[in-house]
Amino acid sequence: MKTEYRLGIDAGGTFTDFVLADKSGQVRLFKALSTPQDPTQAIRNGLGLITEELGVSAEHVISNCDLCINGTTVGLNALIQHKGAKTGLICTAGHEDSLEIRLGHKEDGYRYDPEYPPATMIVPRYLRRGVSERVLSDGTVRTALNEDDVRAACELFRSEGVETVAISFVWSVLHPDHERRAAEIVRQMMPGVILTLGSELYPQVREYTRTSTAVVNAYLAPIMKRYVDAVDAYFRALGAKQPVRYYQSNGGLAIGQAMTDRSVYAINSGPASAPAAGQYVCEPFGKRDVISVDMGGTSFDITLTKDGLTNINKNIDFLRYRIGVPMIQVETLGAGGGSIGWIDEMGLMQMGPQSAGSDPGPACYGQGGTEPTVSDANLVLGYLNPDGLVGGRLPLDAKLAREAVKSRLADPLGLSVERAAYGMFTIVNANMVNGIRRVTVERGYDPRDFVLVGAGGATAAHITALAEEMGIGTIVLPKLASGLCAFGQIISDVKYNYMATAPLRLDNDEAYAKIDSLFNEIEAQGIAHLKDDGFAKKDIDIRRSLDMRYVGQVHECTVDIGTFKVDAKSIEKIKEAFHKRHEQLYTYSERHSTVEVVNIESTVYGRVEKPKRMAIARGKPVANALKAHREAVFSADGKRVRTPVYDGALIGAGAKIAGPAIIEEVTTTIVIQPGWVAALDESGSYLITRVRKGG
Repeated sequence: MKTEYRLGIDAGGTFTDFVLADKSGQVRLFKALSTPQDPTQAIRNGLGLITEELGVSAEHVISNCDLCINGTTVGLNALIQHKGAKTGLICTAGHEDSLEIRLGHKEDGYRYDPEYPPATMIVPRYLRRGVSERVLSDGTVRTALNEDDVRAACELFRSEGVETVAISFVWSVLHPDHERRAAEIVRQMMPGVILTLGSELYPQVREYTRTSTAVVNAYLAPIMKRYVDAVDAYFRALGAKQPVRYYQSNGGLAIGQAMTDRSVYAINSGPASAPAAGQYVCEPFGKRDVISVDMGGTSFDITLTKDGLTNINKNIDFLRYRIGVPMIQVETLGAGGGSIGWIDEMGLMQMGPQSAGSDPGPACYGQGGTEPTVSDANLVLGYLNPDGLVGGRLPLDAKLAREAVKSRLADPLGLSVERAAYGMFTIVNANMVNGIRRVTVERGYDPRDFVLVGAGGATAAHITALAEEMGIGTIVLPKLASGLCAFGQIISDVKYNYMATAPLRLDNDEAYAKIDSLFNEIEAQGIAHLKDDGFAKKDIDIRRSLDMRYVGQVHECTVDIGTFKVDAKSIEKIKEAFHKRHEQLYTYSERHSTVEVVNIESTVYGRVEKPKRMAIARGKPVANALKAHREAVFSADGKRVRTPVYDGALIGAGAKIAGPAIIEEVTTTIVIQPGWVAALDESGSYLITRVRKGG
C-alpha cells in the first residue's frame, strides 16, 4: 500500500506533540495544548494545525498514513490521581493483605520514617476476596479450588458495581488451572467485566509482584479501553487504513487490543520513546552512549543508553505500586516549564514538584496563573521571546512574569527580580542534575562518557547549563527536540514481552531441555501474534534473557543471551555471561557455586520500516539568520548581557554559533551559554560542544 505519511502523537501533561513525516524525509512538528479532561480533543486540535499548514483535510492525512502512533499519559494520570476503575481482587485465602503488607518494604528514603503514610490501596480491603485453593512450590495441588468461594466473590462484586477483576493465586505460574477456572466463573456471572489473570500477564515467580502487577493492570484496563476505543473510532472515521498503534512502556508499539489487555504497559508510554529517538539522532555522530533528557511543561524525564542498549527495569515500585513487567528505565521528577517556585518554612527558595500545568499555566501565559514558574523565570532572564512561543501561537506576557517573580520570591527574599529568576533557573537545574546523577553515578556510570541529548520544549533553554554542571562536553540537540518523543514513536518497532517461570538448577540435561522448550513455546506465541499483525518472518526478531542467581541467593539478576539452542554445550556460555553480569553489578562472582534460573523472557520484535532521514541544506552565512539582540542574564549577579538572537529556520547545515547566544526554533528556544559552540549538522541536529578553556 502506497502511503504519504507517518504520524506520531505524544500526549504530555502540558502539550500534545505531533510529528508528521513524509516519504521525502521532511518532518514537521506541531504542538497543541493537552486536554486532560478529554485527551482526544487535543488530537483533534493538533490535526487541525496540520491541515492548516498542509492545506489538506485531516481525512486525507490519516487515510494516507502507513502508521498512526499514539503515546499517552492516560494510564499514568489515572494512577497518579487514583482515578482508575473500581477493581476487585480474587486471591488465595490468607493472602488478601499481601498488597498492604508489601513484603514489609518501605520505599528507599523512607524506610525509617514512622510518619511516612502507607500507600493508597487501589483495591480496598472489602473487595479483596480470598478463595480456598492452594498449589505448592513444585506445582502440585494441595487444596482444590472452591468454586463456591469464587461465586460468592462475584456476588459481592456485582452488588458493589465492580467493573474490572484481577485474579492472582499462589504458585499459579506452575499450575494456572485454578486461575483459569475462576476466570470462567467470573465471565459467566459478570459477562461485562474486564479480567486480568496474574499467571497470564506476569507468569513469573514472586507472588506479591505478580498480584500487584495484575491489580494495577486491572485498575487501568477500563480507562485504557475507553481511551483506545475513542481514539480508534476517531481515526477510523477519518479513513485510517491501519489500526492505531500505541506506545508501550517497554519501548515498542502495540495495537489497541494489546494495550487494553496489558494496560500496565501504558503507564510510562510517553517518555519511553526517548531512547529510540536519542540513539537515532546520535547515529550520524557515531555516538552510542547516550543520556536523553526531556523537560516538558510538567516533568523532567531521564533515560540512559549504554553501547546502544537502553536500561530496562523489572520488579520496581512505580508511584508506590510494585510492577513486574519490563519498562524502559525512566527517572522522572517534577521539574518542567510549569514547575512553581516557592519559599519553604526555613526561608529558602525551592522549585517544584508542583506545577502550573496547562491550566492555568505559568503566569506569563495570561490565563490566570499567579505563581512564578520556570517559564516565567526564563522570560525574565531574556531567554524566551516575549512575542510568544510555538511560532507566536502562545503569546507571553513579560509584565505578568515579572510580577509573579517579584511578589512571590524577589521581594520576600530581598532580591532583584533578575537575581530571583536566576536563582529559580539555578535551583531547577540542580534538581535535574541530581536526577541525572541517579541514573549515572549511582549506577556506576561516569556521565562525562556520555552524550547529552535534549528533548522536550523546555530542555533547550537549560541543556548547556546542565551539561556544564555534569562535566559533559557534547550535546546533541535536534531541531525536533520539543517533539522528540513523538519522533521516537515513528521510528520504533512493534515489541512484545513473553515470560515463563523456570525454577531450575543448571546442572543437568533435563534442565537445559526444559529451558529450551519454554523459550520455543513462548516465542511461538509472539511470532503468531506478529504474523496476525501483518509481519513477515524476515521482519521478526527475538531477544532472550534469563533471571539467574547462585543457589541460596534471594535476588536474581537479568542476563541477556543469544537465540541459540540451550543445551549442555551452550549452557557454559550462559553461565559465563551470568558470572560477568554478577561481577558488573556486585564486583564479584562465585564460579564454583551452582547457578540456577528463576524466570525466562523473550522479547519479540516486529521491525517497522523507518522514515527517510531528514536532510538540512547548507545555507547562507550565519549572519543572515541574526534577527535581533536581547538583554539576557547568564550569571548570579543578575547583570544583563546583549545577546544575539538567531532564527533557526534560516540557519543552514555547517553554521556555527558561539555563546552567549539564543537560537529560536519554531517550537523551542536554544540557549547557548558562554563557553559553548553550536554547529548545525545536515541531519537536523545541533552538535553543541564546550570550548576548551584557554584555547
